Amino acid sequence: QVQLVESGGGLVQPGGSLKLSCAASGMFNSINDMGWYRQAPGKERELVALISTFGNLNYADSVKGRFTISRNYANATTYLQMNSLKYDDTAVYYCKVVVTMFGRTNDYWGQGTQVTVSS
Repeated sequence: QVQLVESGGGLVQPGGSLKLSCAASGMFNSINDMGWYRQAPGKERELVALISTFGNLNYADSVKGRFTISRNYANATTYLQMNSLKYDDTAVYYCKVVVTMFGRTNDYWGQGTQVTVSS
């Protein structure tokens, strides 16, 4: 099993910044993609940012230029630096990792962390 622990959410004013972290632990041979998704009330969960095993990046158009995803391979952690936050960024943010164990890949989700942008 793989456990994901997220942290870093909170309340921030428009234009402010937050940094989310997601640490993976447990049994796995390797971690493939690591990503961040979000779900606002009444909306479907959407991809925010993705970083592949090789460091390839993918961002939602709505966050390009404001958010930065990164990962630390040594401690199996992914980060999401969020700058210039807007009201529309308010959502529960979830990390997702794809891991390989004994030749099989599986997806694991974090518990979610609330990000609220409000004045």
